[in-house]
Amino acid sequence: MTDTQIEAEVEDLTETLALEPIEVNLFRGMTSGHDGPRIFGGHVIAQALMAAYETVEDRTCHSLHCYFIRPGDPSIPILYDVDRARDGASFTTRRVTAIQHGQQIFNLAASFQIHEEGFEHQTPMPDVPPPDDLADSSEQFKAMLEKMPDIPEMARRMMGRPRPIEQRPVDPRRVEVKSAPVSNVWMRARAEIGPDQHLQQAILAYASDMSLMETAMRPHAVTWQTGGMQSASLDHAIWFHRPLNFNDWHLYAQESPSASGARGFIRGEVFSQSGVLVASVAQEGLFRLRKPA
Repeated sequence: MTDTQIEAEVEDLTETLALEPIEVNLFRGMTSGHDGPRIFGGHVIAQALMAAYETVEDRTCHSLHCYFIRPGDPSIPILYDVDRARDGASFTTRRVTAIQHGQQIFNLAASFQIHEEGFEHQTPMPDVPPPDDLADSSEQFKAMLEKMPDIPEMARRMMGRPRPIEQRPVDPRRVEVKSAPVSNVWMRARAEIGPDQHLQQAILAYASDMSLMETAMRPHAVTWQTGGMQSASLDHAIWFHRPLNFNDWHLYAQESPSASGARGFIRGEVFSQSGVLVASVAQEGLFRLRKPA
């Protein structure tokens, strides 16, 4: 597929994540139409953050913490109910509940801060090859599909479609090969985002749910396509450190220090191509291999 074909077919997240106001503090978000049997977790994180921003003025999100409660239904819209928990002199707190079929599927707590100057330091970016030297992840998916002729059709369509986030892994997964629980992936949004930092953060939040669980699976030589594998995000946290332009390349440096109790824990750091640490991420996810009955 050529770059022109990808641009013509790729989902525009600025449109997908847009919200419709329903009532004070209540918003409706549409699903992408490209999800599988459940809604992609990053989609709900991003829309919930956008819903919170609809009730906040002149402040920027510096952290969010969320829980995935039930699988989302991709065939219907999502309602986002915002609780204006606190408006302080420097910080504002919001809680957002995502609802489908009358039940909570997800909740988020986010904190927003006025602009302030202060002390600064950061960890250095890993020394990895630049994105121009690496292949797009679509090539990796294509190679995996060729090796897995029996993969279900829905999974085949999901892996084969153009994605709104372009990814170039430094160390691509090799199916059924054990490796260290470390992963570095260059990523950026394909469609133009614009200067709005609210939307920049939301689309980074969307992308932050990609590839994390696979990092925890690496030492065990399994993937989400492994027969009997059950995996799902359980909780997710993001700390936004500095402004960003996610139309430019960013390195997503990930490591999984622990897996136990059918759960994997993963940490991530997001660096601009110039080495600026713009965000940190943490997630715990379920991954268990169910034995045949």
